[in-house]
Amino acid sequence: MRRVPALGAAFFLALGLFAPQSFAAPAGAAAPAAKAGTGTASAPAPRAIPVPKSPDASIGDRPLASASAGKETATKAAPQLPPADAKTAKQFSAAPAAVDCNLSGVIGASGSALVQQLKALPDVTCTYPLFELTGTNAGTVFREAQMVTVADALRVASATYSGDNRAAIGQLVMFLRAGYYVQENNAAAVGSYGAPLQTAIRGALDAFYAAPRSQDVTEANGATLNEAVTLIDSAHENGRYAGVVKRLLAGYSSNWPNAMVTAVQHAGWVIEGGFDTKRADTGFVAALQADPTIATAWAGFVTRNAAQMDGGDVVTSIGMMLGNLVGTDALRAQGRPLVKDLINRYPLVGATGPLTMNLVWFAEKQDKNNCSYYGTCDLPTRLVPLVLTVNHTCNANLRIRAQDMTAQQLADTCTSLVNQDAFFHKVIKDNGAIPGDLNTNLEVVAFDDYYNYSLYAWIMYGIDVDNGGMYEEGNPAKVGNQARFIAHEADWLRPTFQIWNLNHEYTHYLDGRYNMAGDFDAGMTTPTIWWVEGIAEYISYSYRNERYAAAITEAGKQTYKLSQLFDTTYDNADQTRIYNWGYLAVRYMLQSHPQDVDALLTKYRAGDWAGARTLLTSTIGTKYDADFASWLTACAADNCGTLPPTTQAPLCTAGDTRQFDKNCRRDNVAATTGNYSYSFLNLPAGVKQLTITTNGGTGNADLYYGGSSWATTGSYQAKSTNAGNNETLTITNPPAGWVYFSLAAQQGFSGVTVTTQYQ
Repeated sequence: MRRVPALGAAFFLALGLFAPQSFAAPAGAAAPAAKAGTGTASAPAPRAIPVPKSPDASIGDRPLASASAGKETATKAAPQLPPADAKTAKQFSAAPAAVDCNLSGVIGASGSALVQQLKALPDVTCTYPLFELTGTNAGTVFREAQMVTVADALRVASATYSGDNRAAIGQLVMFLRAGYYVQENNAAAVGSYGAPLQTAIRGALDAFYAAPRSQDVTEANGATLNEAVTLIDSAHENGRYAGVVKRLLAGYSSNWPNAMVTAVQHAGWVIEGGFDTKRADTGFVAALQADPTIATAWAGFVTRNAAQMDGGDVVTSIGMMLGNLVGTDALRAQGRPLVKDLINRYPLVGATGPLTMNLVWFAEKQDKNNCSYYGTCDLPTRLVPLVLTVNHTCNANLRIRAQDMTAQQLADTCTSLVNQDAFFHKVIKDNGAIPGDLNTNLEVVAFDDYYNYSLYAWIMYGIDVDNGGMYEEGNPAKVGNQARFIAHEADWLRPTFQIWNLNHEYTHYLDGRYNMAGDFDAGMTTPTIWWVEGIAEYISYSYRNERYAAAITEAGKQTYKLSQLFDTTYDNADQTRIYNWGYLAVRYMLQSHPQDVDALLTKYRAGDWAGARTLLTSTIGTKYDADFASWLTACAADNCGTLPPTTQAPLCTAGDTRQFDKNCRRDNVAATTGNYSYSFLNLPAGVKQLTITTNGGTGNADLYYGGSSWATTGSYQAKSTNAGNNETLTITNPPAGWVYFSLAAQQGFSGVTVTTQYQ
């Protein structure tokens, strides 16, 4: 049973892109809705459709560490550090305004002069710009010989370390940190680092941590210590100084000054780096093997300071890293009892939820098939009533399970979904559910925010959480199957209440039930994503009568031909092609070629995937590409044409095929280039408004109204001359009697539908 990987919008805040806001349903708005399905952590269901990511979405599949972990951090005060290096950018304070931080002497110095220039800097924050060096300057300042010189100076100075920065030891530490950072990012300019630097940095760190005052629990020592701890990780000496980590964790208490707490936080970076499989072996795992008391001190740090846990604290962030023990073959035996104890010691929800659920993630994902040992086999069932405390029934076919929604929010959401259901059927014009589809009801799950979604949804429903939600259809032919859309509130839009992607996802549920035979895998037999995601976008925006700005912008780029979009899959496309261009393709086809859409859906509903593919690639092929390009040009100028009516007028009955009536249509209207299709109708006295619309077919038909005279391009009272065949004219207070209108073939056209209505 296949689970489709989440798409592009990792693409989110940290990378500069958002999933469009309009995927969310505002309270009280008539909004399209969501999809859902079956599935547990061990048996994921088919038809799992990922949705555009929320701005808070994590890049990996682990739960977020804290409620703020997925969000941008506040801008740091100058001098600014490279934001790409989180460990570099964190925990710096601004340089005092009166300090003169001229680094020209440092950049031009070497040997003992370099050391003196560093020590002469008036404040440790003066070293910050060193992290930004590139090119020749980077190579000059941070070549290995320079680093060895400063490391040796740190070793000498550490022998008399006074527990504060009066001897400018902090400047030496920061120079070394900057060097490792710059070399890692500019190795070609700086050159390689080898045994001489490793020997020197070990001597420096050995001397610093041997200095008695390096263990002072003071703000002054902490200011230097926290950077020296980070230097362990910068130099990849995590294993050699695992004892320093143990010492900090074993000694920590809630009354430590802020700078010392920061040192403990940075010890967490040493732990994290020690388990980083992308690095060369830092010896950290071997150190934990050799001294099991490091792990027990680590677990004791958590239990001793559990009262501090609030989800975003140092105890939680370092405690959840204990999961790495069961994720590492060599440490699994010693890690299992520690992780099991913490999972079962603390509640799964509330302040301790981030710790327990992250440890559960390690146990489930990296120590598989051992849930009986950890006591977590029934966790999906246990968590539902603990987390989703709201259980609301909209009607017999629709239920909402939520973490926190008010009565008004529930009522508005129910109204939105029910109204969208009717809208969908008017657009699609289906004849009922696909025979054998038993998904008669939908469960909408709404977590309070992305943070809680990431924390719980992965195990409760067996889904990936690096996305903006997930629709699970399950097996629609199975009795008792539960279709389910798992979502979260858009907390970044508060106080406005919105369920992220609700509009889009409810369309998936309806599309799967009324248009796409079988389960999700069946529908993926051939490329159908242009339709699956495009119709979800189209219904979402048109239902709420909202302008899709992102798609209109894309139209002007002319990136894809229509025939290319028919080939879209989740694997070969990014979010822009899937969502923006899917919308454009579906809108164009519904407006310009509704008969082709009807034929396509007939095949989809029958599960004739090969026949549908032939229709798209052979019967249609490239013949609409030129017209689609013209339509895109007009759409980019905010003239995307009129959306087709949600109900079709009946066929006209007059024997003369040119004659229309009060509310009727004629299909398959045609004319060759330069010629006309002439039409007329007889209006009674008192008509206040006459509306003439055209849509569908190929070519380019322009609409002209002549009043009581025949209409031509040289003689008319009103005209509509959009690209393609989507034209509308509304005539106010037209005269009684016969009135005339024409379709002029700017380019030969055929298959056009013409509709007249008056009141």
